[in-house]
Amino acid sequence: MIGFRVDEERCIQCGECEIECPAGIITLEGFPKITDEESCIRCQHCLAVCPTAAISILGKNPDESVALDGNMPDPARLVTLIKGRRTIRRYTPDELPSELIDELLDIACHAPTGVNDRGVLFTVVKDLAVMNSLKQEVMACLTQLKDQGQLPEGFIGQYLGRAVKAWQEEGKDIIFRGAPHLLVTSAPKDAPCPVQDTHIALTTFQLMAHARGVGTVWDGLFMMVISLCPHLVSRLGIPANHTLGYAMAFGTPAVVFHRTVQHGPAQVNVVK
Repeated sequence: MIGFRVDEERCIQCGECEIECPAGIITLEGFPKITDEESCIRCQHCLAVCPTAAISILGKNPDESVALDGNMPDPARLVTLIKGRRTIRRYTPDELPSELIDELLDIACHAPTGVNDRGVLFTVVKDLAVMNSLKQEVMACLTQLKDQGQLPEGFIGQYLGRAVKAWQEEGKDIIFRGAPHLLVTSAPKDAPCPVQDTHIALTTFQLMAHARGVGTVWDGLFMMVISLCPHLVSRLGIPANHTLGYAMAFGTPAVVFHRTVQHGPAQVNVVK
């Protein structure tokens, strides 16, 4: 049951919910009605598009949603956030408040997913002790592979070999860049578009994180490690039937950037 409810005192029978429903299952027979509950994709478009907050679905009270009019971000500031976001490769060792991490994840889960599947799993390392333990496990696996001559040839093997050397000789963490936290996204393999969903979710997390003063780095090196040390997937508690998206290390930056960069112009191919 999806709990579709219409407050008839508020409803002005404008038909916006019927027109906007992606599944085409709302009909206006006097007041809006659902014709096929099983086909509902639970996107809440009907709740969001109703101008008088007359529609409730999935037990959601429209009065508890934030009105969009007058509350959207200033475009110029949003541009500054996008252009000013920098990859952070230096972090303080301090843990972020658990409540802040939860807030960022709750926001990131609003990222769009194919057919509103909403199957993205956020696997997060919150505790610094757990993060340090994970680092030790990662470096132990890489060290063993390096000693046995099993690192792959080419760029990946060379880079991971340098990571082992830096860890052993300098205590330098190239894999996670000293970040106290890690986030890995995954989604069920049978989701409509699991890889795309997980990447969009991480991008959403990243932008909100930087807006809150939290630094992030897309951790391609850790993804390389996972491909060579697949037992880490189960170590992280990621279900076997999931497709891995990507990893992102994050925490409080130990560096301050003072201005935006100046990329561009965009590479554009105009179809004629």
